Amino acid sequence: MSQYQLIVFDWDGTLMNSLSRIADCMQAAARDLALTPATDQQVHDVVGLALDIAIQRLHPQLDGHQVAQMRERYSHHYVVAESTPSPFYGGIPEMLGSLSAKGALLSVATGKSRKGLSRVFAAHGVESLFHSSRCADETRSKPEPDMLLEILAMHGLNPDQAVMVGDTEFDLEMARRAGVDSVGVTWGAHDITRLQRHHPKVCVDSVASLSNWLHQAV
Repeated sequence: MSQYQLIVFDWDGTLMNSLSRIADCMQAAARDLALTPATDQQVHDVVGLALDIAIQRLHPQLDGHQVAQMRERYSHHYVVAESTPSPFYGGIPEMLGSLSAKGALLSVATGKSRKGLSRVFAAHGVESLFHSSRCADETRSKPEPDMLLEILAMHGLNPDQAVMVGDTEFDLEMARRAGVDSVGVTWGAHDITRLQRHHPKVCVDSVASLSNWLHQAV
């Protein structure tokens, strides 16, 4: 009998190679508001959080109106940049297809907005592979457990029937708070030391290793 029925993936930095674009757009938005841009690493440190929370962490001096302005400028730059869609990491589409063919339920829990996730689903033609998703503008941000708990409720599953796959400590801490096992991937925003603090079942350093582990677990 399979250990997990449901695999929940983070998006940016886990499935999609979009971290450089996120940093570029966050820096461009800061310049639009005459702010000192954050470094690439500082942006990577907040990837996965809801956008307003990420902006507040990078620029704590901003008031609510200024955060909204920066959110609008970031979204503008990202939509323009995504006229050439960010690519998946190598091997990701094949892994998703084979897991789906095996009968695994696939889901997404992301810091993206619903509009943003719908846009990348359409750009890559992968929406049919996923049975559910939750976005940062629909519920509380990671690392709160709400996204995972709501996805579990959609499928009528218990926490021990699911596993969360992500590249940030926010993903893994969300899983821990929800009582869900997790897998850390080391090619994304946070390094293995940060990931291991949140006690994942395993950390993997390649898509091939992730695919092998998941195929054995579902």
